[in-house]
Amino acid sequence: MAELRDEIAAYDAIRADLEAKYLEKWALVHERNLVGTYDSFDAAAKDAVHQFGRGPYLIRQVGAPPISMPASVMYRPVYADDDVRI
Repeated sequence: MAELRDEIAAYDAIRADLEAKYLEKWALVHERNLVGTYDSFDAAAKDAVHQFGRGPYLIRQVGAPPISMPASVMYRPVYADDDVRI
């Protein structure tokens, strides 16, 4: 199974072609392959979850700069069955 860094590398390898053909669309990359391009993030995410479950996969807007977050930011998905109180 590919890791997220592999998906990013695959996207970077085809970035110029994507930007020439699909600027501002949303690209879905899974197992180092371009699955498709979509008009919205929601459409890409729905297809990704339908086809691949939890992933990993990469959804990125073509032409948008990469997002960088400070190291202090931590992400943990919360599921409906988690007993999390805010």
